[in-house]
Amino acid sequence: MAKYLVIVESPAKVKTIKKFLGSNYDVEASNGHVRDLPKSQLGIDVEHDFEPKYITIRGKGELLAGLRKKVKKADKIYLATDPDREGEAISWHLYQALKLEDKKVQRITFNEITKNAVKASLKEPRDIDMDLVNAQQCRRMLDRLVGYLISPLLWAKVKRGLSAGRVQSVALRIICDREAEIEAFIPKEYWTFEVALKSSEDKKPFIAKLKEEIHNRQELDAVLADLEGCEYVIDTIKRGERVKKAPFPFTTSTMQQDASRLLNFSTSKTMRIAQQLYEGVEIKGQGSVGVITYLRTDSVRVSKEAAEAAKTYITETYGAEYTSEPRNSGKKGGKVQDAHEAIRPTNLDYTPEMLKESLTREQYRLYRLIYNRFLASQMSSAVYETMSVKIKAGNHVFTSAGNRIKFNGFQVAYQLEEEKEQLVKLSDKLEDGMVLSEEHREEKQHFTQPSPHFTEASLVHALEELGIGRPSTYAPIITTLLARRYITKEGKALYVTELGEIVNRIMVDTFTSIVDVKFTANLESLLDMVEEGTMEWKSVISNFYPDLDEAVKKGEAELEHITIEDEVSDVVCELCGRNMVYKYGPHGKFLACPGFPDCRNTKPYFEKIHVPCPKCGKEVLIKKTKKGRKYYGCEGNPECDFMSWQKPSAKKCPRCGGYMVEKGNKLCCADQTCGYTESKTEEEKDR
Repeated sequence: MAKYLVIVESPAKVKTIKKFLGSNYDVEASNGHVRDLPKSQLGIDVEHDFEPKYITIRGKGELLAGLRKKVKKADKIYLATDPDREGEAISWHLYQALKLEDKKVQRITFNEITKNAVKASLKEPRDIDMDLVNAQQCRRMLDRLVGYLISPLLWAKVKRGLSAGRVQSVALRIICDREAEIEAFIPKEYWTFEVALKSSEDKKPFIAKLKEEIHNRQELDAVLADLEGCEYVIDTIKRGERVKKAPFPFTTSTMQQDASRLLNFSTSKTMRIAQQLYEGVEIKGQGSVGVITYLRTDSVRVSKEAAEAAKTYITETYGAEYTSEPRNSGKKGGKVQDAHEAIRPTNLDYTPEMLKESLTREQYRLYRLIYNRFLASQMSSAVYETMSVKIKAGNHVFTSAGNRIKFNGFQVAYQLEEEKEQLVKLSDKLEDGMVLSEEHREEKQHFTQPSPHFTEASLVHALEELGIGRPSTYAPIITTLLARRYITKEGKALYVTELGEIVNRIMVDTFTSIVDVKFTANLESLLDMVEEGTMEWKSVISNFYPDLDEAVKKGEAELEHITIEDEVSDVVCELCGRNMVYKYGPHGKFLACPGFPDCRNTKPYFEKIHVPCPKCGKEVLIKKTKKGRKYYGCEGNPECDFMSWQKPSAKKCPRCGGYMVEKGNKLCCADQTCGYTESKTEEEKDR
């Protein structure tokens, strides 16, 4: 009998796939990549057509030796790595490293690790797709050029060990731009006015809102004066229906976003657990089974077989009225990576409750989310009955709106976050011309809010919307920024650290195009063209490199003029008497004794802003939270508890006497209820 060798990426898949194939098949794992560019050098010959130099990854020699022995015994080899660019490249590297030129070798892919899918892939083998391989090579080499040419400049400017990344640096800039926007935001005051009204036919009142902008208390007082003695009369009533369409099944991005919002999972945790569900989990009585389809995709396409299975399941479980007709992806413009389907369960018979005992708690929660989202995507729309009422009182107009579920549709399986609104039912007894009585009223002062800090979910959404990165890169981007301490995470919110601000400033000033959002998104489009076979991969690199090389040389020249010795402080080392110097570490700036290694004394550095504390009069210092987020606090802490996220000013508010804070080119009263603002003087702008 012939002997076949199947090589997959992950050891976790070996057990799952082995049980699907007969004794003639041997299944082995490559443990990911086996070759890569060398760590100790650039590994790209920029003088000779950008030829890459690949070497065996350290520690993979023994594994490759074992695979070579298996290859010698095999009549045919199937390369079954993941169905994406990265997987295709791993297959190509295996082909090269194992010297398979004289062997019968074919590539197989499957979107799910199930018996039917694996066996079907063996019936449709193909050659390695070099367009996919070249797209991955191109991305890898672009990233290497940026990282290896720019990082040394950051080492010279700030500290060793820092890194720049082609996509990571753009993501950092996006976060920094949002932080700057929040920092410069000036709240604007506004008021809302609501009345609780009731008809003579009803026992319960309903809330109506004044439909006009009120900017301050004076304007509200004028409205209240106008309303004195006025009747509230229903002007018009409109009744209708609102249809809410079912959500699409998960892509990598939407799965990461919903897992963050609903399960409080980080993007890296979501991908790790999804990988486990895809590769196979032990199900009692069935062994290892892959329960979801491939997890790296930006397609919402669903196979005909999966759609038919869902229709049958929905009809039997909920009724025929809950099924829906197939619909298109809804994607507009741009390339949709449609090599595989959306993320869905491999078998609807594996309900979350059935698998609960076989899964860890985290696996169960994510699987239930994926399962319910897919089921909902194949269901009918939810329908609401709506009712809006327009009420006049003198010259003023009030409005009220009600809605109630007429048909819940897909919401029996999956309720969108924004749908978890409180339904408001208005009385059916309301009629045009009806006079209403006022039960009570409520007036509230508000202030406009800045855009929120990015969360992992909203950053992934922004990167996807801007065309930055691809499904497989979102989690590594965020993980790298956190690991480098360029950003920090408090609760769900992401904040830039002092180190992140410094690195971003250098990148924006010196490597403008590298951190340009449109430029980076355009590179993604070029990589898609390489994958499609319409663009030669080395031409992308040859067009990119000259501008990068010029920017690096310019940066090096500028650094020569500004590189200085360690700045000496006026703080005396209490151990040896020397004046301490300023250094940069993983957490930012700190004080260190210049007598190292004889004296190893270090201490935190707190920069004075030369503003007296509004509470006790001592100096206000720039401090950092444990996670690296910058704030302003009193040097008298813990005796004095003053702190501010915005930089305080020495100037007092002329309206209320409180302290002011800096926001861009404005000084604003720290007390929002006061609302006083003024422009900075030229002298204040220069500080």
